[in-house]
Amino acid sequence: MEKAVELRGIKGMRLDAFLAHHLPHLSRSRCQHLIRCGAVQVNGVTVTKPSFLLQGDEQVAVLLPEPEPTDLRPEPIPLPILYEDDDLLVVNKPRGMVVHPGAGVKSGTLVHALLALGIPLSDIAGPQRRGIVHRLDKGTSGAMVIAKTNFAHLQLARQFAEHQVDKCYLALVVGVPDFEHRIVAAPLMRHPDDPERFTVATRPSPHAIDAVTEFWVRQRFEGFALLKVRPITGRTHQIRVHLQHLGLPVVGDETYNGRAKALRVARNLKRFALADRIAQLNGFALHAWRLAFNHPRTNERLQVEAPVPEDMATLLSLLSKTP
Repeated sequence: MEKAVELRGIKGMRLDAFLAHHLPHLSRSRCQHLIRCGAVQVNGVTVTKPSFLLQGDEQVAVLLPEPEPTDLRPEPIPLPILYEDDDLLVVNKPRGMVVHPGAGVKSGTLVHALLALGIPLSDIAGPQRRGIVHRLDKGTSGAMVIAKTNFAHLQLARQFAEHQVDKCYLALVVGVPDFEHRIVAAPLMRHPDDPERFTVATRPSPHAIDAVTEFWVRQRFEGFALLKVRPITGRTHQIRVHLQHLGLPVVGDETYNGRAKALRVARNLKRFALADRIAQLNGFALHAWRLAFNHPRTNERLQVEAPVPEDMATLLSLLSKTP
């Protein structure tokens, strides 16, 4: 059985990007497929071009197929809970945990851990994404809001789509910035040689999407720095790619040269204990530290902070010590 979802257009957004942001359980390629198949209408007219630009406040209707059944089973995985009420909870996702099942990932995900809590979870995104309103990369730790009801899910998803959620990260980077505060506005596109990676688009491209990130320096160390990061847009790998673009890759980020560079710098500085800890890092030192949003039922502004992981805290402690 199919179900229809109605949304309100946002001016200047491509239709596929709008759907991917408003319905975070769907990938952008899945949204493009739905558009091309005639499953999306704008103001009552079927639109089949993913690149269609919205003018703002249109009625966008999407016909979603019923999710396929799944035999997803609860798994009792430790999961720190930072906040909980009848509508939602905020968890501190461990680094190395995938958010939901997908290609090649059938167990050990955040969804498996949530199911084991025995609490109600929204199901509007399908059984494999119950409760999931937004994502963090596998290698990123930190605060994630989880919807217990479909009402909460839709309200929270709209806040993410309309950039009403304030997301603040901590990033340990290789290199010492020459700025105190910087805003990077650099469009992103998939890397031409590796579809799993992204890169800054250096020339106009129909495949590029706008991306804006704000950075502040919190602490400088020899060869490294701790940054506070606010992604103004929410693109895949956005923070990691913008930091690589600045020449400041995230420590441990193998995809964007943050692991090899961090090890090289630590060893050149003869900080061998630091190098050992970097080598042992499961993922990279990017942490979703603070999340602020309006409560879907009361509209009260909530702000939740997630403590940094122990291994990242150890790296910061080692860097703070005089060699």
